[in-house]
Amino acid sequence: MKLYQERISADPRIMLGKPCVKGTRLTVALLLDILGEGIDPGELLEMYPRLTMLDIQAVIQYAAAVISEEDDLLPQAA
Repeated sequence: MKLYQERISADPRIMLGKPCVKGTRLTVALLLDILGEGIDPGELLEMYPRLTMLDIQAVIQYAAAVISEEDDLLPQAA
């Protein structure tokens, strides 16, 4: 079992069913956006004290799993 399967959930009653860290209203998309802006994972943990490093790893694993199932989102070079 992948780490994200234990730590990420999607419930239609929470954040409109968007994938979130279990037990929080922190969506995978929000956390990825924050990390993508250059915020250090340590800073992220300070911003959201209920979050753990395992949660951050699960968010990244989940995103990688989703992307691996998607068609390429970037336009192909001519």
